This record gives sequence, structure tokens and C-alpha cells, in this order.
Amino acid sequence: MEIDLGEIPFGLDFHPSDYLVATGLITGNLQLHRYSADSSSKRLLDLHEHTESCRAVKFTHDGRAILSASSDRSILATDIETGSAIARLENAHENPIFSMISLTESTIATGDDNGCIKVWDTRQRSCTNTFEAHEDYVSDITFASDSMKLLATSGDGTLSVCNLRSNKVQTRSEFSEEELLSVVIMKNGRKVICGTQDGTLLLYSWGFFKDCSDRFIGLSPNSVDSLLKLDEDRVIAGCENGLISLVGILPNRIIQPLAEHSEDPIERLGFSHDRKFLGSISHDNILKLWDLDELLATSENTQEQQTVASDSDGDEMDVDMNPPKSQKGAKKKNEQTSSSASDFFKDM
Repeated sequence: MEIDLGEIPFGLDFHPSDYLVATGLITGNLQLHRYSADSSSKRLLDLHEHTESCRAVKFTHDGRAILSASSDRSILATDIETGSAIARLENAHENPIFSMISLTESTIATGDDNGCIKVWDTRQRSCTNTFEAHEDYVSDITFASDSMKLLATSGDGTLSVCNLRSNKVQTRSEFSEEELLSVVIMKNGRKVICGTQDGTLLLYSWGFFKDCSDRFIGLSPNSVDSLLKLDEDRVIAGCENGLISLVGILPNRIIQPLAEHSEDPIERLGFSHDRKFLGSISHDNILKLWDLDELLATSENTQEQQTVASDSDGDEMDVDMNPPKSQKGAKKKNEQTSSSASDFFKDM
């Protein structure tokens, strides 16, 4: 199923219990679509919510509102029924917001272009934690709920661990030569997987974040822009060349290329609430919804598997499967001053 968004999308999220999908566009628009299993879709909302690109969208846990974050430094809560703004926070960060994640029913975290991560509590209606975690944009964030720790990747080439209980940056990895673009926690919390600009997957062991324990180069040289955990042993990777691949972790291998969205980079991946569909967005202005069962059935029927890994604590070797590629351009930063951010959630 394909949904034409009209402009380049940067943000993607599925409703937690209904057949709804939200996207954030380069124009600052927020779109909401209803989709169905018969490959039909209907646009419900198309709202110009931000003055600059809408980089991240997330449904609230109850599904009643969509949170959107923008490079104009604002965060907005929009009612999905009426399309009206429930609450708006201008100048949430001093720099453009790049990433956002929902932590609990009442907390979210946002990361900006200058490496700052903020945690917002909807009950206290304020910013409760601020971490100066990185020196460049915060590309992705994930959450370990059992230990109350945020893990974030950055364009500065590091992985950070922020402890919400102590309100401190607990540790930061050594600098990688490449930007870190995406992160997931796997193997029942024992491994952290980071996608990089040169296509390498860096594997960190929990509690040992200074240096990676394994490196998998099977996706090189295409940057791994998005990672989506399928289960504890498999992750779906969206790459710069538009390919979506199923990757096994320990043993590290490309199990199967699942789909080709386009020739443009995969900006974001996501699952529908029932895991019937895998969603992908790219620079072709199209949201594609793939039948996940069909993709995985093709994968399971594949006879040959490609096994490639390197610089590992194991016994596998490097194999370079692709020719070199040119480097991606640096991301543009905008630095402006911020104002009070204490009452954003008062109407939610």
C-alpha cells in the first residue's frame, strides 16, 4: 500500500490501538491517515503545525493526541479527532529538535541539533531532566525502562547513557569515525545495536559502553538510517540506498533483503499496532505499508543466508559487499535562545 504525502516526510508513528498513522513533513505539516487491510487509505488531517520541518511525531499512549517536534524548536500536542492544538511549547530547546521518543504514559524525551536531551513529565507539566549528552545532533533515542536509562546516538560519533534517576550522563562511548544514526536494545537487554553512516552496525554489551564488542559490516557502504527491532534476535534496517533488510544479531548476518522502498534514504520505519504492516518513509514523498507476514514468509523460505561480521569478540570475518560511497553532507544547525518551557502540558 502506498500513500502519497506530497512532501518529504521525516517523522512516522502508528496509533497504539487503531488503524491510524501519523507523519511529519519537511514543510512543517502534520498528516494523519486511516488505512485498512484492503490497501485503501484516507487522509484525515493535514495541518501546518510548524514553521520549519516536522522531524518527529509520536502518538500519546492513550492515542488521543499526536505529539510533534520541529526544527523550529517547538513541541505541539494535537487532538486526533478535531485537529485542534491541545498545547504548544515554543522554544522547547535552544536549538532545533531532531528526535523524540515516548517513555511512559506521562513522559517523553527530545534531542536537539546541539546534543542536548530533555525529558518532559506531563504530570508535573515541566521539563524534569536535561542532559548535555553530545556535541552534535541527537540522531536517535531509545529507553531501557527497567533501569530508567536513555540511550542516544549522535552525529558526534558517540553513544550516550543518561540515568534518569541520578539526572546524570552516566557514560559515553569512545568516538567513532562515523556518525551514529540509529539505536535499538536487543538480546533481552544484553546488547545495544547502533547503525552508522558508513553502514556498519556497532554492537555494545550492556554495561560496557566505552567500546563496541562486535562490528557487522554487511550493510556497508550504505548508511543505516533507521533500525526497528523485530524480536530479540532480529532487527529490520532501513538504509541510505532505499533497501529494507532483515538482519540477525549474534550470529550477525543479513537474513534477507525484505523490500526496496525507493532509491532514496529510508528516514523511518515503524510497525502498525497489530504488526500487520511495516511502514517506511523516504525522500520520494511516499509512505509505504508492507504486509509484514508476506515479507517474513519470503525471508523464511530463503535458502541461502549471508554471514558477515568483523572486529568481533567472536570468530567471524569482514567481507566488504559493496563499493565505496561518497559521504553525506553535514546537518545544518540553527542556534537561537529559548524561553520558559514549564506549562506545555497543562491542557493535556
